[in-house]
Amino acid sequence: MARIPYFDPATAVGRAAVAYEKLPPLNIFRMMGHAGELLDGFTRLGTQILNFTSLDPVLREIAILRVGILSGAGYEVFQHERIARRLGLTDALIAAVRKGPAAAAFDEAQREVMAFTDDVVANVRGGDATFEPLKRRLGYKALQELTLTIGYYMMVSRFLETFDVDIEEEEAAASKADGGGSR
Repeated sequence: MARIPYFDPATAVGRAAVAYEKLPPLNIFRMMGHAGELLDGFTRLGTQILNFTSLDPVLREIAILRVGILSGAGYEVFQHERIARRLGLTDALIAAVRKGPAAAAFDEAQREVMAFTDDVVANVRGGDATFEPLKRRLGYKALQELTLTIGYYMMVSRFLETFDVDIEEEEAAASKADGGGSR
């Protein structure tokens, strides 16, 4: 149960009101409405990460899921497992993200992304052992996009957990009916 009441989007003003016109009715956005216009910047960066980067979407979702798992952010994991499945990630690959970089299901690039994500989440600065292989594989642009993605979803996970944002009831029920997980 959320630690503070969800914001009523109908009362939003300024850039937040404009942002709410484009957003799905997810609890993360309803909770963030108390922050006012920060909602706009938050959603713009999230949209950029999800839709306008050169980073392979499968690698992106592996990193996002891993951040959510390492952060204990059930809402984040729930939402991004759904996105990962839409991108074609198998249940076995999603389960492997829970196990860690050594899981057999990963190819080399996926394993490197997992190791780097673990390193950044645990140590803030990705060490040379995880950074260098991805620098060679991804190049500067995608490596920076990956690092920004990890950081953004660390922030998202901490927000979700600090405010105990609930998974939307209808989505959780639909997921259970489909055999998916929940918080």
